[in-house]
Amino acid sequence: MSFVEQKPQAPFRLVRYFTLASLIMILIGSIALSLLNTQWVKSIQVSKNETYALSLVENLNHQIQVQFALPMVREYGRIQLSNPNQYAVMDTVVHGTMVSFKVARVTIYDMANTVAYSYDKDIVGQEGLGGHGYQLALAGTSSSKIQQKGSWFEIFFGIPKESKLVTYAPLRIREGIGDISGPVTGVIEIIQDLETDNEAVFKFQRKIVFVCCGIMLLLLSGVLWVLSRGERFYANHAKEQIRLKEALEQSRHLSSLGTMTAGISHEIRNPLGIIRSSAELLKRKIDQGADTGTLPDIIIEEASRLNTIITNFLNFAKPLTPTFAKCYIEDVIEKIISAVSIRIDEHNCHVVKSFEKNIPAIWADADILYQAMLNILLNSIQAMPEGGTIYIDITTDRKNIQINLRDEGTGIPEEILEKIWDPFFTSKEKGTGLGLGIVRKIIFVHGGQIDIQNCPQGGACASILLPVLKVIHGKHSDR
Repeated sequence: MSFVEQKPQAPFRLVRYFTLASLIMILIGSIALSLLNTQWVKSIQVSKNETYALSLVENLNHQIQVQFALPMVREYGRIQLSNPNQYAVMDTVVHGTMVSFKVARVTIYDMANTVAYSYDKDIVGQEGLGGHGYQLALAGTSSSKIQQKGSWFEIFFGIPKESKLVTYAPLRIREGIGDISGPVTGVIEIIQDLETDNEAVFKFQRKIVFVCCGIMLLLLSGVLWVLSRGERFYANHAKEQIRLKEALEQSRHLSSLGTMTAGISHEIRNPLGIIRSSAELLKRKIDQGADTGTLPDIIIEEASRLNTIITNFLNFAKPLTPTFAKCYIEDVIEKIISAVSIRIDEHNCHVVKSFEKNIPAIWADADILYQAMLNILLNSIQAMPEGGTIYIDITTDRKNIQINLRDEGTGIPEEILEKIWDPFFTSKEKGTGLGLGIVRKIIFVHGGQIDIQNCPQGGACASILLPVLKVIHGKHSDR
C-alpha cells in the first residue's frame, strides 16, 4: 500500500527538482549579475576618482606656482625644498589646498626621481620610489592605478583590507595666466583612500544579494506551495483511479465468473439431459423387455464427456505446480509429431520443420509443455479438415526461443479473434473453450509469451516465446 501511495507523487518529483535547480541557477545568475554590476560601479568610481585626482593635481599645480614657486624665487632666488623655510611654505600650501579633500598622501618628486616633498616625512630624500607612473608623468602623461591588500576572496568580493588609488601627474611651470602646460619640472603623486567608497559599494552589493535571496525564497515558497497542492490533488486523483480500477477489475472478475458459471452450466446440462433421457428410455425398454440398443453406449459417452468437461475446468482453475528441469523444445515437438503422426496422416496433413542449429536448452516442465504444444498442433490439424501443411519454425537470439506454428486453414474470424482466450468460448461443436486458456497458463508459468493471429498468406499462426534457462520460481539453471 505504501508503494501505491508514493507512486502518485513521482511525476511531481521531476518538477520539484527542475524548479529547485532553476531557482538555484537564477539565484546564482542574480548574484553573478550583482557582482558584475558592482565591478561596473567600481570602474565608474575609479574613473570618477581619477578625474577627481587630476583636478586636484591641476589645482595643486596652480597653487604651488602662485603661492610657493613665485614667492620663493623672489625671496631666495631659487627653489630649494631642502631649505626648512621653503619646505614649511610648501607644506602649508599643499595642506591648505588638500585640507577639504579625501587625500591620504601627497608626494612630489624632482626630475631625478627623488622625493622632494611628502606627507610622510620619513621618505623625503629617498630615490627611485616613483616607478612606472613616475616615468609616464615625466613624459607628460598622467596615470592612475589601484593598490589593494587582502586575500583573493576579499579582493574578488570587493572588501579588501586596504584600497587606494595612486595617481601620477606632471608638475609644470606656469608660463601664463591660467596656463599650466609648460615644461615638466617634477611629478606629483596623489594617493586617495577608497575604503569608504568600497564599503558603500559592498553595502549596495549586499543589499542586492539579500533582495535576490529574499525574492528566490518567496518564489520557492510559492512554487513549493503550488507543488504540494498539485501533489495532493494528483494523489487523490490517483487513489480514485486505483479505486475505480479495482472496482472495474472486480466487476470484470464477477462478469467472468458469471460467464464461466453459465458456460459450465450449459456444458454440463447437455450431457446430463442426454444421460437422463437415455436412462429413462433405457428403463422403459427394460420394463418392456425390448432391446436396449446403443443406449448404454450413449450414457457412457456422455458421462465421459461430462468427466472431460470437469477435468478441463479443474485443470484451468487449479494452480499449476510444474517440475522444472533442463529440456530442449525441439525434442518436445518431435515427440508430439511422432505421437499424432497417425492423426496427421488420417487428415491428409504433413508437417514442415525448420529448426535452427544448436538451439539452447530451456528450463521447463517437459510434460505440461508437451500438453500445451500438443493442443496447438491438434487445433492446426482440426483447422484443415481437407488437409494441408503445418509449418513449425524454431529460432533463437540466445536469450529467448521463438516457436512459430502456422497452418493453411481458413484462419480465425476477426469477430472472435479477441475472444479465443475467454473461458468456455469455443467455435467447436464439442469443445469446452478451455484448451487455449490452459495453453496460455502453461506458457505464462514458464515465463513465456504466446500470441495467436491470422497470417497474411492465410491460416492461423501461433507464436510462442520462451526464455533460455531462466530462473523460475526459485529454480536455478545449470548454465
